[in-house]
Amino acid sequence: MTKILASGKTIEDAVRNGLTELQVSADRVNVTVIGQPSRGLFGFIGAKKAKVELELLPELPIVETQVTTDPITETERFVTEVARTMGLDITVTRQDSRDGVVLALSGSGDLGMLIGRRGQTLDALQYLVNIVANRYSDSHLRIVLDAEDFRERRRKTLEDLSDRLAGHVIRTKKEVVLEPMSPQERKIIHSQLQNHAKVKTLSKGDEPNRRVIISLK
Repeated sequence: MTKILASGKTIEDAVRNGLTELQVSADRVNVTVIGQPSRGLFGFIGAKKAKVELELLPELPIVETQVTTDPITETERFVTEVARTMGLDITVTRQDSRDGVVLALSGSGDLGMLIGRRGQTLDALQYLVNIVANRYSDSHLRIVLDAEDFRERRRKTLEDLSDRLAGHVIRTKKEVVLEPMSPQERKIIHSQLQNHAKVKTLSKGDEPNRRVIISLK
């Protein structure tokens, strides 16, 4: 099978670059994360790009009758296999929510390995999970991956942070620039402060270094 290495600012960019090089869609490849991106010192010194390996899958022959594969079952199998390679024995529980299908991970061992620093590993795995799910689905599926209620705990942390920083901006009359965050986390900040009487928010910069700025109205 054809294999290539691709890189980008984020895991998503690296996969997208690899798909462009192969000139295929996401359902035609297996993706393996080789290296996580890193901003480096001062945001650029020693920065590392994300690296992935894309393995081109053989085209399936067209047959009259095909067995329907459940995309969620395949996704659960994928996550379980990834965890097993990390030495973790996990249980995957499916929950339906307004954001999509939530796959909650639990089990013995250090599930922090699946979460990573501020959820970076979990976000990267969630991206791959969505590729797997939509490979087997005729309509677009949105999969949210969670472990040990990390998403809810992180949401509460960011909401509390938003309120504290809004107060700081009001007291000092100076804007605050937050650290780079994922689109999902920036959305939490914006939503928490969107109806605030005295401060406003905006996002600035390019991924993966896009930041939220809180300032006076």
